[in-house]
Amino acid sequence: MERSKALGDRGVDHSPHTHAVAPRALAQRLAGAPISWGACEVPGWGLMPDPETVLSEMAALGLAGTELGAPGFLPDDPDAIRTQLNRHGLRFVGGFTPLVLHEPDLDVTAARNALSLLARAGGDVAVIAAVQDAAWSPPQPLDDQGWQNLTANAHAVQALAGEYGLTFALHPHVGTLIETDAQVQRALELTDVGWCLDTGHLMIGGTDPAGFARHHGERVTHAHLKDIDADIAAALLAGRMSLVQATQAGLFVPLGSGAAPVAQTLQALNEHGYDGWLVLEQDTAITADEPAVTSASMLAARQSIAFLNTAHTMEEINR
Repeated sequence: MERSKALGDRGVDHSPHTHAVAPRALAQRLAGAPISWGACEVPGWGLMPDPETVLSEMAALGLAGTELGAPGFLPDDPDAIRTQLNRHGLRFVGGFTPLVLHEPDLDVTAARNALSLLARAGGDVAVIAAVQDAAWSPPQPLDDQGWQNLTANAHAVQALAGEYGLTFALHPHVGTLIETDAQVQRALELTDVGWCLDTGHLMIGGTDPAGFARHHGERVTHAHLKDIDADIAAALLAGRMSLVQATQAGLFVPLGSGAAPVAQTLQALNEHGYDGWLVLEQDTAITADEPAVTSASMLAARQSIAFLNTAHTMEEINR
């Protein structure tokens, strides 16, 4: 099967001279995602890692903060979240929430509950994915009415997020209603909400993340940095693997070692003045057949950080 153009080839230019980060110091903006250690809200994803081990490793890596992670990873009490993160010197970035946006009636209570927890725990960003249902059933193509509902509800959730002092970021994601390039373009056209630029999920769905940043950088309110193995991504696109199977097979790789144009994406974001969080996300799934060893996740994150730090000297980054 011929790979999509967005997956590119293994000749992606990872030269340090093509990297760029926004003016605020990288050290102040770089955060971790618990899913890089295996914590995920997708049903059946895998075992939940130990939060204390994960947070300790994030702190040891010098990351500035963390996202919330899957339900049950961190406490559901905002004061307890603050206490736990403060103990490790980590800021609370915000969190990812899957919501059903294409139905006529938005579950406002579910949205408010999620947003309230993020805000009360001191988060900055509400990252929202448009799922088929709470069980993450395979997404079905939307008709015009479905797109109208999604548009109205995305705007409604963005307004709710604003009430809680949070920045809204719509997340294109494999296995959701905004996955393919056609769906991304339709959502961009119909909405005026903020977006989470995820270099991995955009590319897997057929959207060039660097092109997204160049043409829609002013819409980006949050960024997830991933790199991907092109062959495994092609198998996922062809339906030969599920997302969990692909992840277990090594779909997500350290930054600079895969097919995603991470450096070019950062350059384009910089040109648009993006100064928000940069979250390292190299999704990992821990199955019952393997031990929940986090050292591999730490090593992969360290490799990604080294890639980002080769962009320029720290003095250049801090200018």
